[in-house]
Amino acid sequence: MTDQNTSELFAGTMPVSEKHGFDTKKLNDYLAEHLENFSGPITVEEFKGGQSNPTYLIKTSTDSYVLRRKPPGLLLKSAHAVDREYKVIKALNMTDVPVPIAYLHCEDESVIGTEFFLMSFVEGTVFWEPHIPEAKDNKQRSVIYESLSETIYKLHNVKPSDIGLEDYGRPGNYVARQISRWSKQYVASETETIEAMNNLMEWLPQNLPTEKPLCLVHGDFSLTNVIIDNESDQVASILDWELSTLGDPMADFSYHCLQYKLNPILSDAAQCKNLGIPTEKEYLKLYADKVDYYIDSEWDLYMSFNLFKLAGISQGIMGRVRDGTAAGVNAEETGMRARLLAESAWDLVKDRT
Repeated sequence: MTDQNTSELFAGTMPVSEKHGFDTKKLNDYLAEHLENFSGPITVEEFKGGQSNPTYLIKTSTDSYVLRRKPPGLLLKSAHAVDREYKVIKALNMTDVPVPIAYLHCEDESVIGTEFFLMSFVEGTVFWEPHIPEAKDNKQRSVIYESLSETIYKLHNVKPSDIGLEDYGRPGNYVARQISRWSKQYVASETETIEAMNNLMEWLPQNLPTEKPLCLVHGDFSLTNVIIDNESDQVASILDWELSTLGDPMADFSYHCLQYKLNPILSDAAQCKNLGIPTEKEYLKLYADKVDYYIDSEWDLYMSFNLFKLAGISQGIMGRVRDGTAAGVNAEETGMRARLLAESAWDLVKDRT
């Protein structure tokens, strides 16, 4: 897939798909009653990008808003928790972390068919390739990466209790609980023996990283989940808070840095330098210089844990293929991905055994 095709596939909006359609008049009437300074009528478009929670651009003659909703149909109870997304964005409106303005949360399913929340529309660009091929020059790439590092640090520096989020997740043992969770998922969906995965499931629980300050973690912080301001090249807003919780800041940051292991351009330090993008070591230092705990010696451990987590997720998809509940997934390719991720994870830490 070319860079241009990737951008065309995911960027911007499209007409609302049939399966995600709803009565726009009902929404218009609801907003007229519940949203301050609202002036309809509205037009509605659907964002591309494959979000698990359908997302829409709501326009009036004077304003633009973004609506995120639970998808229609039968859902797992804890999945697609738009109430949690609204709660965390609303709380972060009290901080310097760049997020949209959270306007309202509606649990009344009679309005558009499912629970939803409304937030401000933030102008800017979403870049879909980590090497930013459409950048004006190397300086722009450098500024964007510096802003990414500063932004995730700002998030991790927020004290959850200061903004009413002290109950947003379970305290302590975040990495241990994640290892347990993904080990169980892997075993439940296992389709072949992967020696590296078995080694990791035995070794990781015995070699946990030191406990870090409990903080708010995004869960999927990446270039594709932020809006970059078109003038300043700074992060204007963080998007997609579906996986957010309380946890380990280094687990969150290192997951964000997996692109340095998985993307063939970013994994090559020479290509990074040619593009004006910090190398993995340089990007780690940008973050490490801001925090008051030493992390360099545990970096490979965190990266191994996150590759292990991705292997567990891939194997879960493979399990659903096996059970006939995942349509259109290339089983062989997905299974191979789980093996390669597990072997990459084990290669990072096996010399420590």
